[in-house]
Amino acid sequence: MSFGDPNNPYGQPPQQPPAAPPAAPGYGYPAAPPGVPPQGYGYPQQPAYPGYPGGNQMLPQTMPGLLVTARVFLFLISAVQILAALGWFYFAAIANDVSNAADSYSSSSDDPFGAFGDGAGIASGVLVVIGLIAAALATLSITLGVKFGKGGQGVRITTVVYGALGGVIGLISLFVGLDSGLATAVIFPLIWVTFAAIITAAPVVPSGTAWFARPRY
Repeated sequence: MSFGDPNNPYGQPPQQPPAAPPAAPGYGYPAAPPGVPPQGYGYPQQPAYPGYPGGNQMLPQTMPGLLVTARVFLFLISAVQILAALGWFYFAAIANDVSNAADSYSSSSDDPFGAFGDGAGIASGVLVVIGLIAAALATLSITLGVKFGKGGQGVRITTVVYGALGGVIGLISLFVGLDSGLATAVIFPLIWVTFAAIITAAPVVPSGTAWFARPRY
């Protein structure tokens, strides 16, 4: 049987093969009426789980500005503490030299040079202890500043306590300076209190709390 030339525009159009009948529905399913597409049957879709509290909140990706400021202040304080430690060690060395020189001039136990040498030796030891404390505080300041990037709640709490204690000492120094009536005795304690207040407040504000509570992978 000929279906005509497909290239002849005046010929009979080619006939298409008959379409396959629609597949019968499975056993137990009603047949769909004509013109209605068959409906899919299956298990009902599982509802989505609700988000956990705080799960939709945006977590900070960069360190907040107040924490950056507190971090810079910690590094500045550590530099001052290092210089102070070196100064205390230097004065301790001077006191030790004075003690040795006084002992060399001493001829008896009741000689004034002997008593002076003993006092200089004690002062040298005290200055060394103060220098070690300043060096330890400088180490703590640097460690906290470095840990701001990846530290957690331990770094946050330590920073708050450290800043609060520094603020108390700064306030005492400020009151002493105000009582003395000297402007030069007020400037340094005022700067100290300002630095301590920012270091204490930075991890406590919501942005700082969210930064230290962020997940780490």
